[in-house]
Amino acid sequence: MVASLKDIPHHYYSLEEYFALEKVGEARYEFWDGDIVCMSGGSPQHAIISSNIHRILSNKLTGEKCQSFTSDMAIYTPKYPPYRYPDASIVCSEATYKKFNGNYALENPLLLVEVLSATTEHADKNQKRLAYQAIKSLQEYILIAQDEAHVTHYVCEGDFWRIKDYRAMEATNALPSLKVEITLAEIYRGVTFE
Repeated sequence: MVASLKDIPHHYYSLEEYFALEKVGEARYEFWDGDIVCMSGGSPQHAIISSNIHRILSNKLTGEKCQSFTSDMAIYTPKYPPYRYPDASIVCSEATYKKFNGNYALENPLLLVEVLSATTEHADKNQKRLAYQAIKSLQEYILIAQDEAHVTHYVCEGDFWRIKDYRAMEATNALPSLKVEITLAEIYRGVTFE
């Protein structure tokens, strides 16, 4: 007789177990209310898009008081602590960090980017979006599909978030907090869709 998934016991990890894994593991992990999710690995499209967005933003912000980070930089999330690993992040003031068991997490990002995958899309659009939008300094959150040309852009306007969707390669996406523009053609440079 095959057991139902609901009958199989689920192990809930403690924050201490998570920190121990983060310290010895070579991959990046996120802690979600007792679950540990591996964030490392991914498709070639994911790697190309992540690299493109980091390079584009770094180049466009040269000479500004902004710093661009890759997915190696953890972001402190007061809602759903302790931290997350977005694919790219930007800070345009003096960076402040919170230290967790030897790991540093950026506290004051201005803009965060996630490249969607089949395994992370639901969380990126829901729990992670809510965790990020609870960060007081955050002004923009960008979701980038890797299987089609599609960018969803959230911009904070006072007490609410405006959402824009872009699907055309020639579309220009203005990033008001950074005072720069990027096109989908730049984001998807080198990506071949199946």
